[in-house]
Amino acid sequence: MTSKLIFRWLLSLVLWLVTFSCVLAHPMPTSRVLLDLQATGVAAEVQLPLGELQLALGQQLNVTDHPETLVARSGAALRAYLLGHVHPVGPDGRPWSVAVQQLAVGSAEQTDTGPYQELTAHLWLRPPVGASSRTFTLHYDVIMHQLVTHAALVSIRQDWDNGVLAEHPVEVGVIRMNPRDNSIAPLEIAPAAGSRWHGFQNMIALGMSHIAEGTDHLLFLLVLLLPAPLLVQAGRWGKFGGVGYSLVRLLKIVTAFTVGHSLTLLLGALGWVHLPSQPVEVLIAFSILVSAAHALRPLFPGREAWVAAGFGLVHGLAFASTLANLHLDAGRMGLSILGFNLGIELMQLLVITVTVPWLLLLSRTPAYPVVRVGGAVLAGLAALAWIAERLTGQANVFTLLVAQAVPYALWLLGALAVGAVVTFWKTRPRPA
Repeated sequence: MTSKLIFRWLLSLVLWLVTFSCVLAHPMPTSRVLLDLQATGVAAEVQLPLGELQLALGQQLNVTDHPETLVARSGAALRAYLLGHVHPVGPDGRPWSVAVQQLAVGSAEQTDTGPYQELTAHLWLRPPVGASSRTFTLHYDVIMHQLVTHAALVSIRQDWDNGVLAEHPVEVGVIRMNPRDNSIAPLEIAPAAGSRWHGFQNMIALGMSHIAEGTDHLLFLLVLLLPAPLLVQAGRWGKFGGVGYSLVRLLKIVTAFTVGHSLTLLLGALGWVHLPSQPVEVLIAFSILVSAAHALRPLFPGREAWVAAGFGLVHGLAFASTLANLHLDAGRMGLSILGFNLGIELMQLLVITVTVPWLLLLSRTPAYPVVRVGGAVLAGLAALAWIAERLTGQANVFTLLVAQAVPYALWLLGALAVGAVVTFWKTRPRPA
């Protein structure tokens, strides 16, 4: 037996002993493989626990190093290792090409494992010319070719045609070693065919859920609508201006906001306009503060539609970030923009339809100034709290209270409706 074979045998023995002791000490974290099915290939994000990866490599990675230092020093070896252990193959037996695009190191945690360091590798899996990117066999043995107890959980994170997006990935299987024959079976990736209609429907649903969960977007619009039914008298908000007057102003504000956010949603989703997320989120909170101040005292009477359109441009950039990260082809992106925007408008219309009638009813009563001022003050406080949170990255008491109140929105709407009906009934003019 040569010295080289003896060294390999001893190294394998050490790795087995270390692995066995780790298993006895605590459960090992699993690897994760997240697949994004796209028109020309598959983007795969592979999440690997660094401790187990180090044992499989049989070399020291110095996991205590700064992440950038570790990637710079060991990046070439890690890329070569991944290319040697990830092999997608098409149904016709032709191999796909694999490229390692990006490596990053960060902290992670799984149930029952505690915190650990993790390597995240972004791979691009490209099928041969003319082959579908939706069906292939994944030959994968990263880490587990040395650590027999290790496993990789494989999920489809994005499949537009089947309505699968990052918020709800679909698990397709687990890759692990078979202890009976020490073999690692490949995993078949064969999702349902799906359709563009299915994807379009999902984009409508995504738009509706996005605006329903976007408390700040709705709050801006609703607070801007608070004084819409009122006339301006001596620089202050006065009495009810009439149903026709109110509906025209409401329609102008809602339409202007829709035009504004639709424009930047389109430009942002296509990648033609882009701003960092932090200033966009801060500006959205600032828009609520401006609308709250206007609800207290007229700042731009008669020009609410222009303000709604201007701030709508900012809100649209926030909407666009959801679509820009999908990396779709032109046809699917066009359908996504249309469906997502349609979903936003449907939910926005629903919220306005179930809210504005009670505001119109209340605006005809002496109680409306209390409602208007109270709503404006609360919205202003929420805006200031959001601005502070988005500038510092730290939650505060008021933003936590807002988050806790959101699930009770329907109860609050019910209270508004009951209060509006009771107040109007009690203060209505009595016949002589």
